[in-house]
Amino acid sequence: MPVMLARLAKWGHKARQSILRVLRWLTPGLGVKRWIVLILLGTTLIGVGVAVLLLDIYRTAPDSWWLPALSWASLRFLERPLRAVVFGGLGGLMVVGGVLGLNRALLAPYLRPGRPVVDTLAGFRKRGRGPRITVIGGGHGLSTLLRGLKEHTHNITAIVTVADDGGSSGRLRSSLGVLPPGDIRNCLAALSNDETLITQLFQYRFSSGDNGLEGHSFGNLFISALSEITGSFEQAVAESGRVLSVYGRVIPATLHDVRLVADLAMPLSDGSLRVRGESQIPEVNGAVQRVWLEPNNPPAYPSAVNALLNADMIVIGPGSLYTSIIPNLLVPELAAAVRNSPALKAYICNVATQPGETDGYNCGDHVHALEGHVGKGIFDVVLSTADGEGDLPDDADWVLAEEGLDNEYAVYRAPVADKGSPGRHDSNKLAQKLIELYQERTGPLVAN
Repeated sequence: MPVMLARLAKWGHKARQSILRVLRWLTPGLGVKRWIVLILLGTTLIGVGVAVLLLDIYRTAPDSWWLPALSWASLRFLERPLRAVVFGGLGGLMVVGGVLGLNRALLAPYLRPGRPVVDTLAGFRKRGRGPRITVIGGGHGLSTLLRGLKEHTHNITAIVTVADDGGSSGRLRSSLGVLPPGDIRNCLAALSNDETLITQLFQYRFSSGDNGLEGHSFGNLFISALSEITGSFEQAVAESGRVLSVYGRVIPATLHDVRLVADLAMPLSDGSLRVRGESQIPEVNGAVQRVWLEPNNPPAYPSAVNALLNADMIVIGPGSLYTSIIPNLLVPELAAAVRNSPALKAYICNVATQPGETDGYNCGDHVHALEGHVGKGIFDVVLSTADGEGDLPDDADWVLAEEGLDNEYAVYRAPVADKGSPGRHDSNKLAQKLIELYQERTGPLVAN
């Protein structure tokens, strides 16, 4: 008896779960109720037509052996209200089962194993109505942020620096005259809807060899080739996004061929050294005094300005302070668009210092360096990590927000560091904190 009761309880639990799962299709916002109603109306009309035909046959046809069978099949031995309930219930179950089966068959290529169709649809709809977030930066820090944000919203625009002149991007920039595609490639891969084979191919980097491809990534070559075919770098980026099925957009800060220049204070010297080239700045043993673009005052890419002005939230960083973040804001129209945008603006301070660029910096030093180049009023809140635990490389230190910084800025502290990779942000934690900050608008000064 106890075994039977346990089995009945288990069966009852599964039945309740199945009913609740079906009822979730009626959740507001999924966009399916209107089609379910249309299917039910159409099915009802078909049923009425068949019933009229059968009734006509039943009344006018001569006596035959199949008439009693038809009478039995129509449940005429039951009262009419009960017959309506029986046939209506069976029809409803058949329609629901058919719709669910059809949805599974059509959506099978897009479903994750073990995840119900309704959960996938609900998540997609929710992210499609998510806030419009525009992020500014470059390098691996920006791609880390994008990987987490795409789980909350599909309305993402990434504005990426084009001052890179090192590695594969620098070689393609020098030989083909295209804008550097490296940071854009990383952002496209981060916004891809799945880490599929095509995304892995896009990130593949050729190893050593004598074929001239050593050090190049396939994605960089792909974007450069598309630039030649389409005659437009921005069109090549858009087409690459379609190939990868990205959620959101990745656009350059400017379409002009710009170069980053820096003045560095040299140790044991009263003078400074001028360094040209983004890749060369961290290689020189000196403290960055200021950076600028050559040619000066390049025009912004119009879509980048529009994205900033129409954003619900603007996120600056994370990424290399002088070589990834500030170069974007040195485009005057972009800095002006950030200031004039009604969006909530957050600056994400790096988790750790970057050797050769921000040695010895704390959070306040990052903030002051940013404002020293582009002026005040560029952000509303500073997001800094609250955990400085783990072993960093010998040439790096944790970047924490000092107590006095709260007197100057709205500082939001949260444990957003990646415990598995010290010195980097955790993409999911970082994105979650930003969404919480957006939902609160003003945001708490200290995270829970």
